[in-house]
Amino acid sequence: MNLIQLITDASASNSASNYLPIGIQLIFAAGFVFTMIALSAWVGPKRKTSDKLDNFASGIESHGNARQPMAIKYFLVAILFVLFDVEVIFFYPYAVNFRELGWSGFGAVLMFVGFFLAGFIYIIKKGALNWED
Repeated sequence: MNLIQLITDASASNSASNYLPIGIQLIFAAGFVFTMIALSAWVGPKRKTSDKLDNFASGIESHGNARQPMAIKYFLVAILFVLFDVEVIFFYPYAVNFRELGWSGFGAVLMFVGFFLAGFIYIIKKGALNWED
């Protein structure tokens, strides 16, 4: 095969008519979605009661104002959990490659654990995990 045949074969297989079935499928999919939404709005029940118009909160009766202040301890514990959880994830690469990393890798992991424990001791000394106020 020569170069001209390769170019013409490539351009013939990459024409706009090859994308016509995909375009038709997209049009039918969009039409189906629009039809189903319109049909459910037209045929579906339209009973607007006070129960249906209330905000849904997982089946729990809502009471009070949603803007009332919440104890910062909840957020602090959540952030600390994410922080220490992500730090523990960094042990996985060492566990997989501990033979290739050798003593220098072991020293790096010991340093990482040291920083990890120093941060944890700092958090305990500051009383971040004490719930009694």
